[in-house]
Amino acid sequence: MHKISVDIIDVNDNPPSFLDEKYNLEILESATTGARFQLETAHDPDIGTNALQSYKLSQNQYFRLETEDLGDEDINDNAPICNKQKYTVLVKEDAPEGTFLLRVNASDSDEGVNGQIEYSLRNKFRNGASEVFDLDSLTGELKIKGELNFEDRQVYELKILAADKGAVSLSTQCNVLVKVEDVNDNQPEIEVTSLYSHIPEDALPGTVVALMGVTDLDSGMNGKIICSLPKDVPFDLKPSSDGNFYSLLTKEYLDKESKSFYDITITAKDLGNPPLSSTRLIHVDVTDVNDNSPVFIQNPYTFYVVENNKPGIAVFSLRADDLDEGENARVSYSVDRVNSDQSMATFLNINEVNGTVYSLKSFDFESQKTFQFFVVAKDSGSPSLSSNVTVNVFILDQNDNVPVILYPVSANGSAEGVEEIPRNVNAGHLVTKVRAYDADIGYNGWLLFSLQEVSEHRLFGLDRYTGQIRTLRSFTETDEAQQKLVILVKDNGNVSLSATATVIVKVVEPKEAFAASDVKNAVKDEEENNVTFYLIITLGSVSVLFLISIIVLIVMQCSKSTDCSSKYLQDANYDGTLCHSIQYRSGDKRYMLVGPRMSIGSTIVPGSNGNTLVIPDRRSRRDSGENPVVGAMLNQLSLTKITEII
Repeated sequence: MHKISVDIIDVNDNPPSFLDEKYNLEILESATTGARFQLETAHDPDIGTNALQSYKLSQNQYFRLETEDLGDEDINDNAPICNKQKYTVLVKEDAPEGTFLLRVNASDSDEGVNGQIEYSLRNKFRNGASEVFDLDSLTGELKIKGELNFEDRQVYELKILAADKGAVSLSTQCNVLVKVEDVNDNQPEIEVTSLYSHIPEDALPGTVVALMGVTDLDSGMNGKIICSLPKDVPFDLKPSSDGNFYSLLTKEYLDKESKSFYDITITAKDLGNPPLSSTRLIHVDVTDVNDNSPVFIQNPYTFYVVENNKPGIAVFSLRADDLDEGENARVSYSVDRVNSDQSMATFLNINEVNGTVYSLKSFDFESQKTFQFFVVAKDSGSPSLSSNVTVNVFILDQNDNVPVILYPVSANGSAEGVEEIPRNVNAGHLVTKVRAYDADIGYNGWLLFSLQEVSEHRLFGLDRYTGQIRTLRSFTETDEAQQKLVILVKDNGNVSLSATATVIVKVVEPKEAFAASDVKNAVKDEEENNVTFYLIITLGSVSVLFLISIIVLIVMQCSKSTDCSSKYLQDANYDGTLCHSIQYRSGDKRYMLVGPRMSIGSTIVPGSNGNTLVIPDRRSRRDSGENPVVGAMLNQLSLTKITEII
């Protein structure tokens, strides 16, 4: 192998050229003749005699161009040489102003000014390099002057000119490559490309709510994004394969009644160090579907209605609530006439909008004490949903029955009777007993007796509780043989009702009294036997019906509370005139059932307003002067009343 050296002979193939085609000189008008202004040297890549030799100024009366002769001084025949033709430097984009990058180093073997070097950016007015970097013309130090931004520009290619200060300046250039390194200075961005802001509550899990694109201007891990949701929302995020898009999905069934809307915060975070993040709020409304049936606020309903109500007037009201909204929550009411008590349902009407119930007939406690029916509440959804409720109605007694006097009763049916007693009776002798009955109950049926009119006030007394008429003293010769007593029987209703009976007492001699007694007893036996039969049937029916009603009432009240005794309390204000006093409550109403007690010997003087309730009398027929069958029947009547009240 042979080594061959080849010398290339320069050919004058490059014209001299200035770095810039135009130079602007700023000269004060006061400048004196002979003032010098330095121009940037021209450059000719050729060498030797082909290199730049001289400068010539066009004809001008204001300026002249001087040149130096070559003499014995140093000739500027050496161009500067850079120690490196290409420099490379890395700098982070957040480097502050004044950050040192590198130093360009060039040398010139000439002497004097011919060997002095100045550095300049060749592309000073191009591509904005002069706005970002600063080059020290004497030292060659390159520093940052402006802001770097990796996202705008990642690489800067700089050409630095190194020129000597010779009269005919020679120069060289080197390349500087500035690489900008990325830092995590950009937050991720979320762009919602599609949004379904109204989601029905019955939407299947996995229903798409929104589509989003995510971007980050940083690179590498600084630009890699991960999106997340709060843990307490029924939604999920599904990324695309490249991670640049996300889908927001429902994770489970929604419930409009539990939560009607969601403000979903989506967080996008990059993987830089430290990481940066941003959020995006998405509002989603949950739309209603008809998935809730109307619900009555009570089940069952219990109402207490006073008898003798005016037909067509509202008697009570029901209400059902529906958790849905709009048409799905609009409730209409109707009476279930198929399953309800037909005897009463046909006489009831309900306002389908507000649930107010009207009675088309007047209630009668003595005919019917309770009944039951059903009401249906239906919403207006499609398809509609419904529910029903049981309504129990208890009719409350009003004082609408006048006391009926059973004894005395004359042959023509009037409340009048005649009693004959011997003249020789002593004080306390039982003359007769007035008996009466009231179809009402409680205070409305509690009968009180008083003497409204009497011939001789000091001769007879009336027991206000038993209705017994007794003598207060023995008869004298001056007393009239016939005495008239008018008995007032009234109940204890708020508006008291009453009836009167007249008893004629004839005073006879003892022998006549015994004879008249036998005849009278025979007549009474026949009359009272007829009455007895009908009264037994009537009283038995009323007793059974009322007993059933009270049992049903007690059972229903107890079923609403585990402690029935809290609703049935012994009356603390018992005044000694009642046999029983029992209270019960329903809602904010309070009712009291009362019954009489037996009072023996409680006689009042004539003219008193004292009264008495019907009480069984177990005296002998001879003492009371009444038929034993009638007496037993009337005893049963009093017992029945007490049983009903209890």
